[in-house]
Amino acid sequence: MIYIVDIEAVETRYTAQWKQHLPKMFGDKCVNISGGDVPQTTTPGAFLNFAGTNVYKSNQLEQIAKMFANDTVKDGDYFLYTDAWNPTVIQLKYMAELLGKKIKIGGMWHAGSYDPQDFLGRLIGDAKWVRHAERSMFDCYDHNYFATQFHMDLFNKTFNEGELKMVRCGWPMEYMVDTLASYKGMPKKDIIVFPHRIAPEKQVGIFYDLKEQLPQYEFVVAQERQLTKNEYHNLLGEAKLVFSANLQETLGISWYEGALVDTIPMVPNRLSYKEMVLPEFAYPSEWTLSNTNYESNKALVVNKIKDYMDNYDKYLPALQKQTRKLSKEFFSADNLYATINNGNPLP
Repeated sequence: MIYIVDIEAVETRYTAQWKQHLPKMFGDKCVNISGGDVPQTTTPGAFLNFAGTNVYKSNQLEQIAKMFANDTVKDGDYFLYTDAWNPTVIQLKYMAELLGKKIKIGGMWHAGSYDPQDFLGRLIGDAKWVRHAERSMFDCYDHNYFATQFHMDLFNKTFNEGELKMVRCGWPMEYMVDTLASYKGMPKKDIIVFPHRIAPEKQVGIFYDLKEQLPQYEFVVAQERQLTKNEYHNLLGEAKLVFSANLQETLGISWYEGALVDTIPMVPNRLSYKEMVLPEFAYPSEWTLSNTNYESNKALVVNKIKDYMDNYDKYLPALQKQTRKLSKEFFSADNLYATINNGNPLP
């Protein structure tokens, strides 16, 4: 049996789609362990509610403990945590080892204190307790899943664990091609979208300044409009360009969503983007490495945007190639499924 210990769903994020998609992929041999309803309002600048998430995880732990108490868990079962930063994995490991259950555990890493630009890294940093906690969680997992080599390297820069227990695999987002198909082919408008959270590491201030420099285009910060998922996808379908100046990114789902609806990505040649992006859509990292850097390179950034917007059709062939690369290498979880299924693809 495969038990999915999921991350709480926020309707405007992929976490809501995973609740339906992952059980469907694994079929009858899958059980989803949900923590129930939690506050949908996320902590400002973050992607979940820092109090609500602990209510959610506590409810999951109670269910897992009852499963062990009732002897529901059997040898050969697999527990997949869709967010590896879940301390309940320590109690799961405790019960499995003391009760002699030969299970496997996998965890999907998204972020942590080891990333100085992440929320945890900024607010907690290298405090001993959080570093010990992250190392303990890593050690509990038989398979630690990372969506990019950049993220694996970032983790190892702090913990130096090597790659023995690490698995580089795409995230389970095969559904996105079909989900966004109806938004592809929409008439394009002179819209540029900032698709990220409003947080210091996303540098929204650069986007605001670009709006002043290029009044002929419409600049939209998606989060400011509090859009539904459908409204957001409509916006992407109409836009010509998605812009990023991120200082923190371990994958980057929003620019893939844009690419699926023929919206050009303009991303810095750093972080996870470096291994994912084709040369046509990357700009030099130093242009937006800080606000000071941006001020020195503003004219170059402005001219790059004008080229994309005014010569949109010229970039479409390369954009199709970019989309295929992202779909195959980073947003298809064949390697994750095979690892869980003892090296075999899912039926």
